[in-house]
Amino acid sequence: MSESDTDRSGRGAAAALEHVVDPVVAVHDETVVFANDAARRVFGLPDDVVGTSPGDAFDEHWERLASEIQETMLGTVRHVPLDIDEYDARVHRGETGVTIVLQRFEPTEPVDVDRAVKTRAIDEAPIGFSLSDPDLEDNPLVYVNPAYEELTGYDAADIVGRNCRFLQGPDSSETAVKSMRTAIENEQPVTVEVRNYRQDGTEFWNEVTIAPVRDEQGTVTNFVGFQNDVTDRKEAQLALEERTAELEYILERVEGLIQDVTAAVTGATTRSDLETAVCGRIATDPAYEGAWVGERDPAKDTVAVRANAGVEPATLSMADDHPAARSLRSEAVAVATLEGRTHAAFPITYNGIEYGTLVVCSPEEREVDDRERLILSALTRAVGSGINARETSRMLATDSVVAVDIEITDPALPPVAISADTGGTLEYRRSVHRTGDDTASLFTVTNASVEALEAAGDALENASLEILVDRDDRTLVELQHHDDIVRWLSDRGVVVQSIDTADGSARLTLEIPQSTNVRSVVEAVEARYSGTDIISFRQQERSGASQEEFAASLEADLTERQFASLQRAYLGGYFEWPRPTTGEELAQSMGVSRPTFHEHLRTAEAKLCRAFFGDD
Repeated sequence: MSESDTDRSGRGAAAALEHVVDPVVAVHDETVVFANDAARRVFGLPDDVVGTSPGDAFDEHWERLASEIQETMLGTVRHVPLDIDEYDARVHRGETGVTIVLQRFEPTEPVDVDRAVKTRAIDEAPIGFSLSDPDLEDNPLVYVNPAYEELTGYDAADIVGRNCRFLQGPDSSETAVKSMRTAIENEQPVTVEVRNYRQDGTEFWNEVTIAPVRDEQGTVTNFVGFQNDVTDRKEAQLALEERTAELEYILERVEGLIQDVTAAVTGATTRSDLETAVCGRIATDPAYEGAWVGERDPAKDTVAVRANAGVEPATLSMADDHPAARSLRSEAVAVATLEGRTHAAFPITYNGIEYGTLVVCSPEEREVDDRERLILSALTRAVGSGINARETSRMLATDSVVAVDIEITDPALPPVAISADTGGTLEYRRSVHRTGDDTASLFTVTNASVEALEAAGDALENASLEILVDRDDRTLVELQHHDDIVRWLSDRGVVVQSIDTADGSARLTLEIPQSTNVRSVVEAVEARYSGTDIISFRQQERSGASQEEFAASLEADLTERQFASLQRAYLGGYFEWPRPTTGEELAQSMGVSRPTFHEHLRTAEAKLCRAFFGDD
């Protein structure tokens, strides 16, 4: 474009703005750089308003506009209602300035203004400005300002004479393009957001406002356009929409997965059935290729496959770098891409007991993000809980167990602390489940005075000691601990056969089902109590099975009070002669009257006799 062409185009743009009946104001660096005739009339601006402060020019209206401008993000547009002759403001905010267009509802009369000022304002406007001539073929652009050139990457010489569609490309919205085309055909204003392309091929989101410019007779002589780069806002909006759609899909898919895995956990009758059902359900999910459950084999130091679906895993060495082995070694989630698949391994544990690892396989290109890890970790915890429940049931049914003798010297175990403080010997008798979740354990103590026991009990942390029966040669005490070891082990499928404590050292004999990972149980005890030593391992038939079954059956038939009265009477020597304790003393230890104690005791004795003699 020649210099004379540029001058003529600038003058043409200024002349076009003379006929834009909506008030237009441009502010740059806190200075008014342009105001058209309509703006001067509506705001009552003087002819020399250009170059003045907007606060001085617009008075109280600027306070409203200024606050809204501050709230308007760079590169965006904001509508601001104004109580001025029924006008609303449309604020375009760029990096260096602001253009304000007022949408009018009543026609205004043009006022003669210096065109050179208007031309300078258009050239310095912070947003793209263009002017097209519908009288020429294909309605080409006849003028663009420098901001338009900067926005598009094209020089004015390469733009003028072309229809603005040259900015469109393969991903430009046909709906937006049609809206602009229809508005121009109907000679109406329109604002759209459309994906455009710069000269170097890069994409950007363009907020385009097109409005007809009419002469005094109402004939459209030009179309004026404002272009605003809203790429950051639009990309953030699209990313949010994509993320929302993705979350909705994931939640819908995960909801079904959680329901089905939960059903598998609750419905399976054996551990093997549970693991097979879980792997099968995961393998049916479109996001995964398969799943398998592996278990540590201590004898061979390998990860043996217990169940699988959709994939055929091989037995791994525990020293391998495969996620399955790493998850068992670290007790944490491990993820890696191997042989064209993404493998995510989740350790299966319950209350510190290791039951294996669940490995979920996905296509190589699919990432297992943090959100999915949380979901699969929660599912794996449900699997661990289900396995524990079935292993505990197996413990009650099996006769084959591993008997483990361990020694604990950690004073965090209350019997150890008591024996160390008193010099006495404690023998575990039985645990009593009280109302709620509390568990208390009964011990007989020898070689320790009541005074010494009470002092030792007062020194316990998170535990309490109660003297139940004091005899010449032994004392029956009740230990209540917030995390009783008998119950803690029972929750892991382990039966405590005995606890013998003397000189600050407790020896425990545990019975663990052969199907349970014995090593994991022992490691859990070692982690819980320092100074834990393993004395022996041995496989054997469950000791006292018939006695335990008989006791369990009788206990189920007794009420809590009946059981407590029978137990305390026996352990307190009430059935010996001469009696070392009286019914009155036992009743006081239970917090009941003597007649009530005897009523519970007589009923319990009758049930015991019926059970023993088989009288149903």
